[in-house]
Amino acid sequence: MAKQLSPVAYVTVEMNFPNGGIFGREQIELIDAIRTQRSIIGASRALGLSYRKCWLCVDALNRTFESPVVATYPGRRGGGAEITAFGERLVALYQSIERHAGSASKKSLEEITASLDWSFDPKARSAVAERDLA
Repeated sequence: MAKQLSPVAYVTVEMNFPNGGIFGREQIELIDAIRTQRSIIGASRALGLSYRKCWLCVDALNRTFESPVVATYPGRRGGGAEITAFGERLVALYQSIERHAGSASKKSLEEITASLDWSFDPKARSAVAERDLA
């Protein structure tokens, strides 16, 4: 799930829960792919990730919350996974938080953007940025 450069600065949100669970843009992209493909293997192909990585992410999501985010139906024709009602609500809440964070930080982001060095080579990334892009 490689990130693309945007022409404007933006805020992304990653929630780190007290029980060790994580929910952020990567999980949203996986949920969207599962919704579209109706299977974890289809989502893995669409995202260019291994099936194992996607399955482990779905498993972690389902164990993070009391209600499952993704329901799986092994061997079912026409799709082996779907987003639950709780999963849809979780996505909506995340998107609301992300919109509010973006609105609240707009002026600060504009100020920071005005001070950018536009000759910066994005290939020279920090270790943290490399981890985020992996």
